[in-house]
Amino acid sequence: MKKLFVLVRTDLNPAYRAVQAGHAVAEFVLNRPNAWSNEILVYLGVKSLFSLEVIKDKFEKQQIDYVEFREPDLENQLTAIATVNENKIVTNLNLLKDT
Repeated sequence: MKKLFVLVRTDLNPAYRAVQAGHAVAEFVLNRPNAWSNEILVYLGVKSLFSLEVIKDKFEKQQIDYVEFREPDLENQLTAIATVNENKIVTNLNLLKDT
């Protein structure tokens, strides 16, 4: 079964994290309709905007396919990334917690 990894910033409040994760899943499904079939969903926490941007840069350098979500209400800041590519970057992150 294919996993969809959603990386979400933990510097956002828990309710906002949930919304941003949902947006990232929606963006992924809209932009990669055949890449994931609503199987396993894994939410991972990333501590800050800077950390998420570093991961995005690593994905680009390693040519890892991903979809990003930028929140218009936060001046289009990057808030979440989704990928189906299981790699060392995602396996080294912790699951997203509600606190």
